[in-house]
Amino acid sequence: MGAVFELPRSATIEDPMRLAVMISGGGSGLAALLEYQREESRCHRTVLVLADRIDAGGLEHGRGEGVRSIGIPLPKGLAKTEKRLAHERLLHDELISCNVELVVLSGYMRILTPWFVGRWKGRLINIHPSLLPDFPGAHAHRDVLASGVNVTGCTVHLVDEGVDSGPILAQTRVQVLEDDNESSLQERVKHVEHVLYPETIDLLCSGTMTP
Repeated sequence: MGAVFELPRSATIEDPMRLAVMISGGGSGLAALLEYQREESRCHRTVLVLADRIDAGGLEHGRGEGVRSIGIPLPKGLAKTEKRLAHERLLHDELISCNVELVVLSGYMRILTPWFVGRWKGRLINIHPSLLPDFPGAHAHRDVLASGVNVTGCTVHLVDEGVDSGPILAQTRVQVLEDDNESSLQERVKHVEHVLYPETIDLLCSGTMTP
């Protein structure tokens, strides 16, 4: 049985939640969150950006805002399982050293081990580009198009030990068009992700949203 969900405290504008954002690529979701936080005072602020590659383009979004932003690649010379755990211990150490209270996965493409999830469960959230529980996994847009459904969307959820299986916090629907391909669908879903995720983080950090 997995660890229980330990939700974050209720934060305020005067005492904002300290967020870490974990990315793998260009970080468009991170950029949207940073812009949202810049628009006006929020009950959360980003204090750390972590990537699983030192050349992840999204790190520049954090650096541009003066946020500690570092790439931590997987260690070399270890067996696969040991490598994942060693990598996650490095991530965990950074989170602890920056007094992070909530971990935001934003285009982070690695499946986290139960070791890591167990330490952050309830304070670890993700956004997935489908209406979960439908179409979990890494190829949601491809699977949506192959299925022939006419509605998809995105889902913000707490992360548990499974794959895209944690409690759902919020969803937004997006129409699938007849001429959609993976790229066009991804762009339209991404647009609503950039609205839904910051607003959901607001509600979770203020204590007004529970699973």
